[in-house]
Amino acid sequence: MQSWVDGQPADAIALKSRGLAYGDGLFETILVKAGQPLLLELHLQRLAEGCRRLAITADPALVRSELCAYAGLMGEGVLKLILTRGDSQRGYAVDPLSSARRILQANPAASYPQANALEGIKLFPCTTRLAEQPLLAGLKHLNRLEQVLARAEWRDSEHAEGLMLDTSGRLIEGVYSNLFLVKDGALLTADLSRCGVAGVMRAALLEAAAREGIAVRIGDCVLQDLEQADEVFVCNSVYGIWPVRAFTSLNWSAGPLTRKLQRIARVLLDV
Repeated sequence: MQSWVDGQPADAIALKSRGLAYGDGLFETILVKAGQPLLLELHLQRLAEGCRRLAITADPALVRSELCAYAGLMGEGVLKLILTRGDSQRGYAVDPLSSARRILQANPAASYPQANALEGIKLFPCTTRLAEQPLLAGLKHLNRLEQVLARAEWRDSEHAEGLMLDTSGRLIEGVYSNLFLVKDGALLTADLSRCGVAGVMRAALLEAAAREGIAVRIGDCVLQDLEQADEVFVCNSVYGIWPVRAFTSLNWSAGPLTRKLQRIARVLLDV
């Protein structure tokens, strides 16, 4: 299916795009089933927060309308929405007259081994560290070079995901997922106020935990927390939840809380 730029079929963007030049923009990766974008409200909430913090002006109603129309034509797959600050001349200064550009791309449905969800995955210990920048923390902005470098660290099929720490040595997230630990029936996930991406599935699971009366602590996580965890899992809005069975010399089983939240995620994603 052809991409859309500003609501029209297109296969190119302007060379003066600030998204291309500076990574000046945001994106969302959205699972589409039966023509419906799943977890749409959470995706749009995160996008709106990103626009607010980066001072990108975009029409929320127009973004929603185009996204839903495009998803309806897609039917099934993974939709990528890119929102840039638009086009400008050379230099970092923002042109107050530039308008946000909306890009929609269709991708085939993701294909992952069933064993990832059933048996769990092994995490790779990434040496690439996430820089601490509170102004950008939590946002899914277009500059993903840290993730690109981290993903290049392993090429084997033994590891399905990599674990990323920040420059202070705190556990933050996977390369393309959020990380949860389980200890004594409670959830622990990283504070993302310094760096990291506040994932949509992470938000959905935190909401589910509140409904189910599951204790949650959002705070600093270190390797000792990982060593002492009863269960470990990663999540995102395309595959749901993967239990973690191994990281270096550490091993876990997919425990009851992981399986319970996995069932909730399957309902949310209809998988």
